[in-house]
Amino acid sequence: MRAMQNSSRLQHVRYDLRGPVQHAAKKMESEGHSILRMNLGDPAPFGLHAPESIVVDMIHHLREAQGYSDSKGIFSARTAISQYYETKGLMDIGVEDIFIGNGVSELISMTLQAFLEVGDEVLIPSPDYPLWTAATVLCGGSAVHYMCDEENNWWPDMADVEAKITDRTRAIVLINPNNPTGAVYPRHVLEQFADLARRHDLVLFSDEIYEKITFEDQVHIHTASVARDIPVLTFSGLSKAYRMPGYRAGWVAVSGPRWATAAYRESLELLASLRLCPNVPAQHAIQTSLGGYQSITDLIRPGGRLREQRDLACRLLNEIPGVSCVPAAGAMYLFPKLDPEMYPFVDDEQFVLDLLQDQKILVSHGTAFHWHATDHFRFVILPAVDDIREAVRRIATFLASYRAKAGRARAMSGNAHHAPDELSA
Repeated sequence: MRAMQNSSRLQHVRYDLRGPVQHAAKKMESEGHSILRMNLGDPAPFGLHAPESIVVDMIHHLREAQGYSDSKGIFSARTAISQYYETKGLMDIGVEDIFIGNGVSELISMTLQAFLEVGDEVLIPSPDYPLWTAATVLCGGSAVHYMCDEENNWWPDMADVEAKITDRTRAIVLINPNNPTGAVYPRHVLEQFADLARRHDLVLFSDEIYEKITFEDQVHIHTASVARDIPVLTFSGLSKAYRMPGYRAGWVAVSGPRWATAAYRESLELLASLRLCPNVPAQHAIQTSLGGYQSITDLIRPGGRLREQRDLACRLLNEIPGVSCVPAAGAMYLFPKLDPEMYPFVDDEQFVLDLLQDQKILVSHGTAFHWHATDHFRFVILPAVDDIREAVRRIATFLASYRAKAGRARAMSGNAHHAPDELSA
């Protein structure tokens, strides 16, 4: 009997957030080790739970959620989403322009599958949420990464964006607020994306799942509001602001000239029908979520849990010698930088594996987010303040040990610019 072979379509597909490092952490836990997890943006394990009113409402509707729903989602949920966008000034997003999915993740794959031909290029930010790159490749497209500028609030380098547009470019992905950097894009940046889309006949895919999580005076602006005359796909859902990622309730809204999106929406309807329908019980949480008290506000205002945890984590990380961290303007993450002169890691995945083995703490390496250098890692701000303090202490201990070993090696070699091979993780 011939062994089963992997599909060639998976050859260049990566999702390192759940790759070898995660597997190593699970193995250590199975051996009895306690791992301090600072790697994944799941609020539930850290005591950030869904509002009780939403849970109760979903339970109340369970008996009527036993059958299939409309393939695009139940009418009341899509109506609530449409009305939500109306309150944001997006009057042209109607009920039939909305597709509910099993989280935004499913909809990313579905919308790209309906759109891309083999070899089509999609511009995706670097660093990115890696599912966008993986889904693009899996759908036969080519992911082209444009740079975000750490020295300028992690906003996109618009000159680099435009320089990477070719005759094969079909779309630009925006992640706003950004994962993993926490950047929130101001109006003038969104307007520049809209201008590029107009001039080059491109579609904008705007991932806005963190839209309600912003800090200080940051204001989230919907991409569709500055690009009403071009096709825009707006992605959002309940997983982050309402702390219910396991419920799998997300949506995509298609806006722009109807003549330009008509055939595409038909393709989306076909794919939506092929998966029969999204998870029905979770759809009943959407109307209550969008229409009720927005509890996320308590968490992000001064004194709120997420705000305090972000402030503490950023301050403590910046106190480590050779570590710098731009404060996140939104989302749930920090993306600190390691001074490459002080910490010349040639493999950042090995760095986080070594950190895991030595200090029993799990973070995500920067190249997992398609960052071009091995000098960053992602740090989640969801854990409580005591865990954040302990996590940063362990990182500082590990890096101090690295510096001490490097110093001894330089002293032995007499070469001030040579780091030992065993330390170039």
